[in-house]
Amino acid sequence: MEKQAYYQGLQKRDSRLAFATIVAELVVETRDRVGNQRLGARKLLPLINEQLGKQGIYVGRDQLFHIMDSRGLKVRQRKRRNPRTTDNTHGFRRYPNLTESLELEQSEKLWVSDITYVRVKDRFMYLSLITDAYSRKIMGYRLHEDLSVEGSMKALMMALGNRRYPKRKLIHHSDQGVQYCSHSYINMLKTNGIGISMASKGSPHENALAERINGILKQEYGLGKVIDTEDKARNLINAAVESYNTRRPHQNLDGQTPEQMHNADNWKRDLAEELSIKSSTKKVSVKTGQD
Repeated sequence: MEKQAYYQGLQKRDSRLAFATIVAELVVETRDRVGNQRLGARKLLPLINEQLGKQGIYVGRDQLFHIMDSRGLKVRQRKRRNPRTTDNTHGFRRYPNLTESLELEQSEKLWVSDITYVRVKDRFMYLSLITDAYSRKIMGYRLHEDLSVEGSMKALMMALGNRRYPKRKLIHHSDQGVQYCSHSYINMLKTNGIGISMASKGSPHENALAERINGILKQEYGLGKVIDTEDKARNLINAAVESYNTRRPHQNLDGQTPEQMHNADNWKRDLAEELSIKSSTKKVSVKTGQD
């Protein structure tokens, strides 16, 4: 190799190292500035390029990943053992899945239920949720100490109290957890004329919408973090559900909030009757997890 080519190679290497150092420093500075030490590469990229762009230079996505990885700046996933929220090792009757290929044209035709955990200081508590599959509105919820059926029952009672269209034929869909299969829970559903549907054992994709709502509450409303006290957890959950129902627009709801979608259903029906026309109703697939 000629000396000139050798020295040019050194200059290029030094230039790359200098650029990587500048980018790494910007990663640290940007995280400090926004107050989030776990800010990942995808969210850092536009913020860093905003600074680099002032000098007429930019960093690519893959290049940023490589620099962060080589400098020990990548966000490492926290390994945490999460509590089980489903106990399906029981002798209660299990019901078939009635939602496969089902399309909805109205609210309160299908509810999906699930239980997720909430970390309160040094222990876990459990949050039961019941969501309308058409409007995405959270109809009932309850934070409880353990996985006994009482917490899920209270969430169901709240949902029943919040019904807007009680004459509609409704199906309740859940996993095969002992809470949902227990005699008291099943009896409450039957007493209220509600059909019973359950996902197959070990098939979480059959209750994907309920899982999606859990994720939204944890990622967007702070329920995924450790909460100091039970009172704070309850207040946070109340505020989260109210905000989710009334202020969070959904792409799959044509930009409407769950509350608007739930109420608009009634408005469409009344308008159609009043004008003696056939209303065009929006079909929503219950299998989608997109919001």
